[in-house]
Amino acid sequence: MHLLQAQHHTRRAFLKRSGQLALTGTALPLALNLAAMGEAAAFDATDYKALVCVFLYGGNDYANTVVTYDDPSYNLYSAIRGGGVGQTAGGIALAKADLAATLLNPAVAPVDVLGQARQYALHPSMSGVANLFNTGHAAVQLNVGPLVVPLTRAQYSNSNRALYPRPPQLFSHNDQQSIWQSSSPEGSKVGWGGNIGDLALSGNSNSLFTCMSVTGNAVFLSGDTALQYQVSTTGAIRIRPATDPTVYGSSAVRGALNSLIQQARPQKLENEYNRVTQRAINAEGSVTAALALTPPATVFPTDSFAQQLKMVARLIKGQATLGATRQVFFVSLGGFDLHDNLVGQQSALMGRVSAAMTAFYDATVEMGVANKVTAFTASDFGRTLASNGDGSDHGWGSHHLVVGGAVNGKAFYGVPPPVSVANTAAPEDQWHVGQGRLLPSTSVDQYAATLAKWFGVADGELTGILPNLGHFGGTGYPVNLGFML
Repeated sequence: MHLLQAQHHTRRAFLKRSGQLALTGTALPLALNLAAMGEAAAFDATDYKALVCVFLYGGNDYANTVVTYDDPSYNLYSAIRGGGVGQTAGGIALAKADLAATLLNPAVAPVDVLGQARQYALHPSMSGVANLFNTGHAAVQLNVGPLVVPLTRAQYSNSNRALYPRPPQLFSHNDQQSIWQSSSPEGSKVGWGGNIGDLALSGNSNSLFTCMSVTGNAVFLSGDTALQYQVSTTGAIRIRPATDPTVYGSSAVRGALNSLIQQARPQKLENEYNRVTQRAINAEGSVTAALALTPPATVFPTDSFAQQLKMVARLIKGQATLGATRQVFFVSLGGFDLHDNLVGQQSALMGRVSAAMTAFYDATVEMGVANKVTAFTASDFGRTLASNGDGSDHGWGSHHLVVGGAVNGKAFYGVPPPVSVANTAAPEDQWHVGQGRLLPSTSVDQYAATLAKWFGVADGELTGILPNLGHFGGTGYPVNLGFML
């Protein structure tokens, strides 16, 4: 098998959680997504760094996010998507005039497989991120998606799946969300963000705050040893009977209950349950103390997605209080499964993404950690270039954004795919698998490895985190994509 095999994570295999978690598997509310965490082999972390995964659930439409702008390519895009006469809007195509304000101006123009220089603009609602790109603080990774091995279109179509394996369950939402986050389909227990966190545990004086989610449970943050600590947009998730000032109006009842659920017990399972409860209460106190620091003055939008990133900024500001020098965060926004009303609904969604990510970057600048924090987007898959009438259908490869002070910005990475939906032997038709579903020219493993290396993961650790990475690294498939300084 080419898929994730946890037993091959050799430096962490000895930390098998079965023994530890047999006693800690009982669960209280979300705050108790905690476990006994042993020491982990780790890189040296002498400074602070954070990775922030921004997951766009539903499969974001790539063609209207990073929009081809040069006349030859735009005209093809417009014709395929039902655009109007004279480069006006129509069908699910955006008007070229509306893209002028978000035109991306790289230091070097990207060149496609036909040797043609290309221009791109971001969605018209993404002026904030476009400005970050044009000032050198953001980059675009073109046509990235899950791959087990490098594939050509002919190999994709070959019936020999052992020689030319495809990612399992292509075009399935749940499975591709899991593949992006963990290299395995739905049901996976370990994600590459969590495995990066595994290596950081012993470098953090409080390992509980290595992997933190502000959007609920996600396999991305689950490691062999590291488990995600979940918070809400308002702070730590409390065990209310133990932390409320009174219970049933009585401080005495509250004190008695608090003592009962934390005191040592002779029965092993009961005692372990109480230890985990005590750990959760202590963790809630640490998060509350970190959030008591004066928050960044940067103004964030008030929508729930922006508030997730605001909470991440506040946690980063409190990283010393939390005892963390390396952290991995996860936030998300849903609603991208736009088979219908693509133009109307995606505009609002991408506007929220841009405004929130811009505010988040501004907050890191304010806090003096812009070079230490990198945010990046991910999604189930891209979508078809072909219109289904009012939207686009499930695809494969997509374009993604990387934002931060350490990003080698104002640049495109990867190969611009030709704009085509035809099924011919022509070169421009070799990078889609029908209807303009992009055949990725860059794997998620390469994308993740580039982020992991910046974070501090050693070359020898990368294949333990990213099980398919060993199949890449040859001509056209570098392990380090270069978008991080």
